[in-house]
Amino acid sequence: MKALHSCAAEDFYNERMAKILLSKCISGCLQTLNDCVAKRTCSTGVNMPPSQPFWNNLHVSLQDNKLNIVFFFTVLNQSKLNLLITAFVLLPFHTLEGDWWLARSLTTGESGYIPSNYVAPSDSIQAEEWYFGKITRRDSERLLLSLENRRGTFLVRESETTKGAYCLSVLDFDNMKGLNVKHYKIRKLDSGGFYITSRTQFSNLQQLVSHYRKHADGLCHCLTDVCPVLKPQTQGLARDAWEIPRESLRLDIKLGQGCFGEVWMGTWNGTTRVAIKTLKPGTMSPEAFLQEAQVMKKLRHEKLVQLYAVVSEEPIYIVTEYMGQGSLLDFLKGDMGKILRLPQLVDMASQIASGMAYVERMNYVHRDLRAANILVGDNLVCKVADFGLARLIEDNEYTARQGAKFPIKWTAPEAALYGRFTIKSDVWSFGVLLTELATKGRVPYPGMVNREVLDQVERGYRMPCPAECPESLHELMLSCWRKEPEERPTFEYLQGFLEDYFTSTEPQYQPGENL
Repeated sequence: MKALHSCAAEDFYNERMAKILLSKCISGCLQTLNDCVAKRTCSTGVNMPPSQPFWNNLHVSLQDNKLNIVFFFTVLNQSKLNLLITAFVLLPFHTLEGDWWLARSLTTGESGYIPSNYVAPSDSIQAEEWYFGKITRRDSERLLLSLENRRGTFLVRESETTKGAYCLSVLDFDNMKGLNVKHYKIRKLDSGGFYITSRTQFSNLQQLVSHYRKHADGLCHCLTDVCPVLKPQTQGLARDAWEIPRESLRLDIKLGQGCFGEVWMGTWNGTTRVAIKTLKPGTMSPEAFLQEAQVMKKLRHEKLVQLYAVVSEEPIYIVTEYMGQGSLLDFLKGDMGKILRLPQLVDMASQIASGMAYVERMNYVHRDLRAANILVGDNLVCKVADFGLARLIEDNEYTARQGAKFPIKWTAPEAALYGRFTIKSDVWSFGVLLTELATKGRVPYPGMVNREVLDQVERGYRMPCPAECPESLHELMLSCWRKEPEERPTFEYLQGFLEDYFTSTEPQYQPGENL
């Protein structure tokens, strides 16, 4: 069936309602998807969604014993629809896999594609607005501790430590700790039920949540609001949008300018807010860039800025998800940076380490890891950007590795002197990035020029502990700056160290009163 529209999720509207059908073909045979419903999205004003499937603001009604779920979606032929899923019929589709699924409006009969991560089985808890799935303890705390949340705001997630178990995370407040998050393990009975305390058991998670919404019953507080979240990030702008025409992009607001080009907030196809990096002609070979971009677009992680599309003819345009708070460097040096304290800074570092641990697992190398290449979104979400581009730059002042444009102060000695870029040279750069966090954006090696930095580091000099930085963090920096690359820690280790920095002495789960 010919698709009449491509779809993308960014802004949401209430102009008219459409019912959609989803179906896929299993081994060439038609099968209904009457076990699917729409996952949630939110209307928080966030411009581009994150890669982890978070959802909110579910609108549910029952009609003729069918579950109707409204979610919002932008159809990229300029018409803006609300899509309402009520039932499913047979509809040919080519494969069970893929990021975009075929949809047909029962109202208009028109067909198009929607992101597959916007649907979930209706008979599972994935369709519940309070279920956040496989997110970490730290991510749940980050979401719950948003300033707009009140005491009792909650979510349910998979347990990180016990397979098949769940965790109830609840926002609490006391005079000693202020706002804090309590975590309660939800255990599963052999009979299939669930409980937090064995004296109060439930046949399903829905009943458990309903009970604790009415009664604290030993929890720190009765459950009040579902934690507000970000909507899922689509994998690409649309099903067939990778190399796109320059005319489909509009440059709206210039966000910054560097040695090799500019960064803009822009709009794709008149509907989707994106970030656009424009490269000066001659910065890199279009052919080499396109080859590298094919690899880069396959790197998908919630802590990596997603590459959406490219304009491969010069001047090259790189289209990515938009992060509203800009670069980490500018963020640290701005008004928000002044009020950041150690817990927030360590959390931001752990997010960056998480993204780089994924890069490490994928056997990829960033080559230019520093605060200027980290982007910040709402709720202090940090994502690694510009991975892999450094090796394509053809500027002589850069390729000389000691030229004015080369980031010597962030670069490991073996990379700066001999061009040996590995994930271990990225670890060195991460140690320097930690000093940027600790000093709120100060240039590393203050008072030294590039040549002096290279000479001093070769002689064994390492930056001292920044003011008000714990010695344990400085020791972590020093481990990243070990002379022998193989002696430096892995990003997996760095991620674990930073994520557990403040929780190693706390209980994993809250027992609660009278539980």
